[in-house]
This record gives sequence, C-alpha cells and structure tokens, in this order.
Amino acid sequence: MSKTTIIRNLKKHIGDELVIKYNLGRNKYETYRVRLKKLYEHVFVVEDNNLIRCFSYSDIIMKSIKIYLA
Repeated sequence: MSKTTIIRNLKKHIGDELVIKYNLGRNKYETYRVRLKKLYEHVFVVEDNNLIRCFSYSDIIMKSIKIYLA
C-alpha cells in the first residue's frame, strides 16, 4: 500500500469517526475512538475528546496502527 493510496482512502472519511488500534509492541495495544480532522503531506490529524493526535502514513505502511470505521 502506497502513501497516495492511503491518502486517497482517508480523504473519503474526513469528519468520520474511526477506531485506531496502535501497536505498542510485545502484544500490547492502545485503542482510540477518534474523528479524522485533517490530512497533511506526511501526517494525518485526529481528535479524541478535544485531544489532538497526529499519526504518520508510514505508521500505516509499517503496520504500527490499524484503522477501522466506527
């Protein structure tokens, strides 16, 4: 999966609620229920109860995070 494919797929869901499962390593995960806010060239921004978080597209490519529709 390329960065342009990821951006194209995420553009469809700006404003939508998503679930992000973040791999911390050693079978540990954090799960966030967020709303997709903005897409930038190297990162995308999500909001979780007025807390802003940024993730890189490379996180998706490297499978550090998985994104699901809520």
